[in-house]
Amino acid sequence: MTEDAADADGDDRAADGERRSLEPAADDVLERAEADAPLAALVDKTRTETAIESLRAEGVYDDSRRVRENGSERVALPITEPPAETQVPEVVRQLEPEPRNPDLEALLVERGWSDADLESVPGSWAVIGSVILVTVPDDCPDEAALGEALLELHGEADSVLADDGIENDGTAGTYREPRTRLIAGDDDTETIHTEHGTRYGLDPATVMFSPGNQAERARMGEITADGEHVFDMFAGIGYFTLPMARAGARVTATEINPTAFRYLLENAVLNDVGDRVDAYMTDCRDLASELEADRVVMGYYGSSDGSDNDGNDGTDHGTRTDEAHDFLPDALAALVPGGVVHYHEAAPESLLWDRPLERLAAAADDAGRELEVLEKRRVKSHSAGVDHVVVDARFE
Repeated sequence: MTEDAADADGDDRAADGERRSLEPAADDVLERAEADAPLAALVDKTRTETAIESLRAEGVYDDSRRVRENGSERVALPITEPPAETQVPEVVRQLEPEPRNPDLEALLVERGWSDADLESVPGSWAVIGSVILVTVPDDCPDEAALGEALLELHGEADSVLADDGIENDGTAGTYREPRTRLIAGDDDTETIHTEHGTRYGLDPATVMFSPGNQAERARMGEITADGEHVFDMFAGIGYFTLPMARAGARVTATEINPTAFRYLLENAVLNDVGDRVDAYMTDCRDLASELEADRVVMGYYGSSDGSDNDGNDGTDHGTRTDEAHDFLPDALAALVPGGVVHYHEAAPESLLWDRPLERLAAAADDAGRELEVLEKRRVKSHSAGVDHVVVDARFE
């Protein structure tokens, strides 16, 4: 070997040694990057909506990042810290997180909103299929601009409806018709909304749909056994009927609102459960005594008369009429011994859980049946100081 070759070989060895000395530093950089990377919870795709709602309720969901796919069966949900209450299979770090679109306030600033105007930006809204449903604050300076900004924020949406609550008076109150106004986008608001694999065809401008009941709809599908007979007393468009029928139950569903009933029939076909859903456009009380149901779903808690408990005009939840407890005798008439009632109620916080449990106990006594409370759950906040709750109760 020549001297020059030896020197070159020595230089190569020195270079190799230098590269090797750099490798641990690169590993250190990668470890630091991984340590600083934001967290994500991996969940099965079928649990996406339920998990997001639970993580939000726990206060650890990160709205600044997008949900990412993780293989063919899972998604990565962005979180700020590992959840303590929500069960997830795995928590990982995202090395390449994808930020969301500019937030609503930023889009409104681009439209000329001042800092004072931004005080009236709504804190939440719902996307139902291709329709955004939002409660517009009374002091909103420009609801059309708000609607256009929401459409930009949610590129998949076509329309924005202002949610003005549910009708309480007359036939519209009995039918639980929504009060909405189109503030942006397409005036054709009929859409298909998908939750946990269940497809709901509806028009949010004409029939009620509560996004806050999403977890309860999913739960009904999870606890129903194949072959059970379910009586859904207030079926609507199939809120509970469809996930329970998809789980294998045979569902007798009653609904008095003709528009909702039409969607109920269409949705049974849409979800390929038409052979497991017997739908009747009738008052549930007219059919109850003819049934032998393993479960009865009472997913209705009445309407408000718009007054407070003293009979004065006010903004309180009012004296509720046609409440679910008025239908308990009929529910028990349809329920087999050992069957379960899922009883919904809008209850003031001061009366939780006494009032719903007292009403169930009174119904059991009147029917000469034994009561066992299986579970008590808060579904969502109904209004200030009032919760929408559900009690699962077995009657022997």
